[in-house]
Amino acid sequence: MPHTEQIWRNVDAVRREAPLVHSITNFVVMNVTANALLAAGASPIMAHAREEMAELINIVSALVLNIGTLSAPWIDSMFLAGAAARERGLPVVLDPVGAGASTLRTTTAAQLMERVRPAIVRGNGSEIMALAGAAGATRGVDSTRDAHAAADSARALSLRHRCVTVVSGPVDLITDGDEVVLVTGGHALMPRVTGMGCTSTVLVAAHAAVAASPLEGAVSGMAAMSAAGSMAAERAAGPGSFAMHFIDALYALSEADIRARVRVGRP
Repeated sequence: MPHTEQIWRNVDAVRREAPLVHSITNFVVMNVTANALLAAGASPIMAHAREEMAELINIVSALVLNIGTLSAPWIDSMFLAGAAARERGLPVVLDPVGAGASTLRTTTAAQLMERVRPAIVRGNGSEIMALAGAAGATRGVDSTRDAHAAADSARALSLRHRCVTVVSGPVDLITDGDEVVLVTGGHALMPRVTGMGCTSTVLVAAHAAVAASPLEGAVSGMAAMSAAGSMAAERAAGPGSFAMHFIDALYALSEADIRARVRVGRP
């Protein structure tokens, strides 16, 4: 199980190595997640044209596939980029936004799991349950299930696809099917700001680009997210100012902040 020292080493490595993270992501969060990557020390690129997927995968360090605002051309690009990334051995992180809310979302996410074989999948409880085939309830892109309710689905998904599954929530659950790690931190304001889940996905991708394993990258990315959320909430008057302070917190994050604000343990 990753410890604080490993988490901090990954935070520092992202800042030193500035991994280039390619996100095929949704219109709602492009600016939010690009700014988060920059504040964390990584670099974003957000391209969607299938004609440039092969070239771009040759220069990036990680790939995010986010199904939040799907269209047929974007789906084609996701499969092209995903196949190229897997061939290069790059970490691929899938964010199955709204899986379970529509047939297109659920089917696309399931096909990406089968054909791209992402190293990490990060979603809320309802999305992970839907992707695992459980009877979860998804309300749009919001979760009606917490990490505890989705724990069995997360483990089953990881074992079936040989990936790390992250269930985000008040307590984040990360599993490779065998080991289960809980990350506790953050703040109740985080779900009040759009794009926080998608932001955790790109941070996990940045950390996966520098970490020793997908599990370690997932844990450290979620820990950085939780610590920054806690820091931002102390200065925020509400969701609007929280978003601003969150970016500052990612930029200023220290090892002491992680030690003081995040708990990493087993169930």
